[in-house]
Amino acid sequence: MCGIVAFTGTIDAVDVLLGGLRRLEYRGYDSAGVALVPRANELICVRRKGKVAQLAAALGRETAAPGREAPVAPTSSSAPAPAGTTGIGHTRWATHGVPSEANAHPHRDCSGKLAVVHNGIIENHTALRAELVAAGHTFASQTDTEVAAHLIEHYYQGNLAEAVRQALQRLSGSFALAAVHAAHPDRIVVTRNDAPLVLGSCAYGALAASDTPALLEHTRDVIYLGDRDLAVLHADGRVECYDPAGSHYVPTQVRVEWSLEQAERGGYPDFMLKEIHEQPRVLRDTISGRFAVENPGLVFEELPFSDRDFANLDRIQVIACGTSYHAGLIGRNLIEAWARLPVDVEVASEFRYRDPIVTPRTLVIAISQSGETADTLEAVKLARRAGAFVVGLTNVVGSRITLEANAVIYIKANLEVAVAATKSFLGQVAMLTLLALHLGYHRGFLSTAQVSEIYADIQKLPAQIEEILADTTAIERCAEACKDAQTVLFIGRGVGATTCYEGALKLKEISYLHAEAFSAGEIKHGPIALIDPDGLDDPTKATPVVVVAAQSATYDKTLANIEEVIARGARVVALATAGDKRIAELTERVISIPPVRECLSPILASVPLQLFARAIACARGCDVDQPRNLAKSVTVE
Repeated sequence: MCGIVAFTGTIDAVDVLLGGLRRLEYRGYDSAGVALVPRANELICVRRKGKVAQLAAALGRETAAPGREAPVAPTSSSAPAPAGTTGIGHTRWATHGVPSEANAHPHRDCSGKLAVVHNGIIENHTALRAELVAAGHTFASQTDTEVAAHLIEHYYQGNLAEAVRQALQRLSGSFALAAVHAAHPDRIVVTRNDAPLVLGSCAYGALAASDTPALLEHTRDVIYLGDRDLAVLHADGRVECYDPAGSHYVPTQVRVEWSLEQAERGGYPDFMLKEIHEQPRVLRDTISGRFAVENPGLVFEELPFSDRDFANLDRIQVIACGTSYHAGLIGRNLIEAWARLPVDVEVASEFRYRDPIVTPRTLVIAISQSGETADTLEAVKLARRAGAFVVGLTNVVGSRITLEANAVIYIKANLEVAVAATKSFLGQVAMLTLLALHLGYHRGFLSTAQVSEIYADIQKLPAQIEEILADTTAIERCAEACKDAQTVLFIGRGVGATTCYEGALKLKEISYLHAEAFSAGEIKHGPIALIDPDGLDDPTKATPVVVVAAQSATYDKTLANIEEVIARGARVVALATAGDKRIAELTERVISIPPVRECLSPILASVPLQLFARAIACARGCDVDQPRNLAKSVTVE
């Protein structure tokens, strides 16, 4: 949600800013802008409602394409003079104030010489605005961000870093800020609190951004700024970091191992399809090294637990949001079955406001793809204060959750650009499956032979997914039959039901087609009323019902549910085990998956549901990578 790019150096800042903003487009936004300092005591601000391409046109530039080579300093005396070597850029996702040029970032102070870009929410902006207006400041937008610009102006007396530090002490909320001043054409001041901000240095300057992809073409060594810390970026490439008390410290650099090319589509029409096809690799990388052949058992060096510690646990609490929440629901089934521990799974935004029961005997698993999800982070803090041991499950090294949790387990999805999570979800489910096996073994409910046998089946999953991806004809045919529906229902039982929750979410978030998921046993308790009876006489009015009906302990009951919805006029799309003749007799719309253990079926079944949602979205003309109103990382409540 929103994106910040900042650069000061010895080359033209415009291309650096536009290139960085282009790489942050996946976060979701409705306007874009830059503030440039072309020379001392001059500041230029250009903003546009709409996409980065419109901003680039307003600046007289082509949008910098991802993947281009890093810029180099001009070597010829005939090279054109840069339009400014210091600047800040922003893509805004509206929270306070409608999407408009007036509300777009950057925002300036009364003098017009100071500009600020901001991610997050300044929670006390109303009180600060009233105070600043009373002091004579004039506001030009509806945003909370503009408060920061005027507050820094209020404290500015020639030292921009000190003014930002003093303003920072007055701000409440989750935010990341970057500020420039016309009097300081060779520096930028940045800070953050509970919102992501990554810093870097290169041969031609210093940079900051909301996410690593915006920096990768310039540097692979990054710095993650701490909460309420402050950094000064210098044009010579220096990055000076200060803690909240103002004490200087030398930051730790983190080497980013994935390449810039991983941010590109690689020949696929969109990032979502590319990332769906990367899932076999993600599974192989996620499970690799987790099984000790010489002493059969799973390896989780991240968990400093003895068998006695495992035995002392009395419950597990999973906290997550969105897709990660659905991964947690699948994990619950496996942990309870194998480790015989009660597991509660709760949406993080609800968990932190209901005075939950958490004790030192509670193991908390916090799941966040980005590691920056605001609600999940606050829930983690609450659990830590209650004395629980918190394990963070994330995809992003150096993210905020890695600092807040007691231990961190990384999935191996690497960069995920499409807003709708696909490969990170499968990575989460795979890791939770391994963790459930680990808990079950150390609590004495699974034998070495059982763990080895299940792990062997997990190792087959990447090849089975490749088999699904090799022929998507049936998926596309089913999608074509459903693309014009008004609503789609998903039903399943056991882990099939939890798989349906994620399938329905994928469909509605990228196709804007209403979809709901239910336990198949609940269909008669209300949801069956949603099936249009006109479908009995007119197939074009039949309500699509997607049924996850792979072989399982409840297979026969699921077949009965299929017959029930068909009898009321539904158009059934069945996700079934390959070769299932009984399903084929009930409906011609069948999507097959290879035979798999019931406990592992969500990993296989989720892939065709992802493809089904994408095919419908494409048929409806939707942008599958950047769905409307959504952002990749939800860093505000």
